[in-house]
Amino acid sequence: MICYVVFLGWCCLLGWIDISSRRLPNTLTGVGAVAVVLYAVVGDVVVPVLAGGATLFLCYLVVHIALPAAFGAGDVKLSFALGGVASLAGVDGWVLAAVLAPLLTGAVGVVLAALGRGGSTVPHGPSMCSATLMALAAFPT
Repeated sequence: MICYVVFLGWCCLLGWIDISSRRLPNTLTGVGAVAVVLYAVVGDVVVPVLAGGATLFLCYLVVHIALPAAFGAGDVKLSFALGGVASLAGVDGWVLAAVLAPLLTGAVGVVLAALGRGGSTVPHGPSMCSATLMALAAFPT
């Protein structure tokens, strides 16, 4: 339970920083990645966590290379930890988190456009964190 509370706090901090500065600090994304790997080792869930983290990381990396304006490098780095955590909710949870994050960011963009702020950039980190938290809630372990 304490791990989920720490994870929630980490996600909230990352979301707040990304919204306020449009940056995801390497320190926080790096610490998150290390923490997720340590949790995987201690919890004996190394294979699913590394597979989930690496797969989401590769998905984000490919998009970032093909369309650099779509996601920032911080989002790519954050994807490893979040993909690893989402994998704890099983394949369905991982897929939900992976698909829901861009949909949430897109929805925020649509709302901003409807409010006349269509030129605004939308940070993707909060959607990534929210989608992962929703996946964990939808598919509890």
